[in-house]
Amino acid sequence: MENRKTRIQIKPEGLSRRNVLELGALGLAAAMLPGAAFGKDKKLKVAAIFATPIEEPWDNQIHVALQKAVKELGIEYKWSEKVQTADFSRVMREYAQGGYQLVLGDAFAAERESRRTAKQFPKTAFLFGSGAGPAEPNFGVFDNWIHEPAYLSGMIAGKMSKSGTIGAVAAMGIPEVNRLVNAFFAGAKEVNPNIKKKVAFIGSFFDPPKAKEAAVAQIDAGVDVIYAERFGVIEAAVDKKIFAISNMSDQSSLGPDTVITGPVWDMYPTVEQAIKLVKAGVFTAQDYGDFSRMAKGGSHLAPYHNFDKTLPAEVKDLVEKKKAEILEGNFRVDVDENTPVSD
Repeated sequence: MENRKTRIQIKPEGLSRRNVLELGALGLAAAMLPGAAFGKDKKLKVAAIFATPIEEPWDNQIHVALQKAVKELGIEYKWSEKVQTADFSRVMREYAQGGYQLVLGDAFAAERESRRTAKQFPKTAFLFGSGAGPAEPNFGVFDNWIHEPAYLSGMIAGKMSKSGTIGAVAAMGIPEVNRLVNAFFAGAKEVNPNIKKKVAFIGSFFDPPKAKEAAVAQIDAGVDVIYAERFGVIEAAVDKKIFAISNMSDQSSLGPDTVITGPVWDMYPTVEQAIKLVKAGVFTAQDYGDFSRMAKGGSHLAPYHNFDKTLPAEVKDLVEKKKAEILEGNFRVDVDENTPVSD
């Protein structure tokens, strides 16, 4: 599991891939694609395969989106968690042979195995978190491109820090983690060019005690606003009474007077698009990365909750203006996937 998201560095491609919906009118083409035989009177069977416990935020956001799809799109949904690399192909086969028309999940540690297995079931649509590109005919990919709200969170951190030192405790120095941490620090630098940063990696995607320990060390070294890229960090911030920025989901409940906000990954636009394509019989291998961006509704800032009245109006205004620039296409948050280091 530890190598789950070690990946080939690939940037998301443009919107031209989304034009696959136009294939709906081409009956012959659709007949060859996954889901072509899907009956309108039947519930679409969707499965998910997760490498980590479901509590881990990255996989949990996929799970939450699929639960929403059960209510709003009427799918049938089943999942498997804590699936080791050695078992990944077996679980994929079981779902495909069990009549599941769409199988999603987290394939970072099982790239080769998952792709080989997908080819054995060309009538099943597969959509996995992956560090490489899509593979014809039926293996789509996605990732959490939430660096834009991470940048906005950094602006808040830069403004709210009194010590002039902010921190981040993250999983490991891999591209998809690096781009979030770097965007966070870049946002802080925009509003405070003199801000100092501290970075720690715990070498795991789910180890709350280790993350808390790393956070405590940073706080003791002067950090007064910390980016909780991993679970466990907010607990340290609560104990030490400093501000925290959450990650992946709205985690205000973990520290109502500590968590200001944080980037939220909404997987529903991705899930909804995939389900629509499968139902229409036009699912093809493509990169769904763009559906995680703010403009597509795939990411946003968590509500301020308890900080709605106490966060300075100046800070709110800065964030809203930058958010508008991002959504209008007038500002692009750099995708920096180099491993960040402490100042």
